[in-house]
Amino acid sequence: MARPSCSTRCADSRRESQRRGCEAEQAAARHLEAHALRVLLRNYRCRLGELDLVALAPDGTLVIAEVRLRARQDYGGAAASVDYRKQQRLVRATRHLLAMRPQWSRHALRFDVMDLRPAESGYEVRWIQHAFSA
Repeated sequence: MARPSCSTRCADSRRESQRRGCEAEQAAARHLEAHALRVLLRNYRCRLGELDLVALAPDGTLVIAEVRLRARQDYGGAAASVDYRKQQRLVRATRHLLAMRPQWSRHALRFDVMDLRPAESGYEVRWIQHAFSA
């Protein structure tokens, strides 16, 4: 039996990574909804960046949640990977979103990080509210 080529193995690895990422985003959305937030958008993409989850908190705050999944906590874990450059991409993508949906610009805005780790029953979620400000 022939072994898959490197590009096939890489594509399979990418698909597996995308599947895990999708599952993590679903778990993060369920976590937000369990805490009375209403998820408005998932995976908002524009040329300036991507927003994983956009939700509305009960107090009317628009929450931009960056979902990070890490199997290991080396180098500070998932939350530490949201560095200054990533924060700036999130801010730019949020500005684009608010330009496209001006009705949301009247809401207070908050940037959160959802730090997920695999656990026996799905994912362990560490929700970091007010992770950074714009």
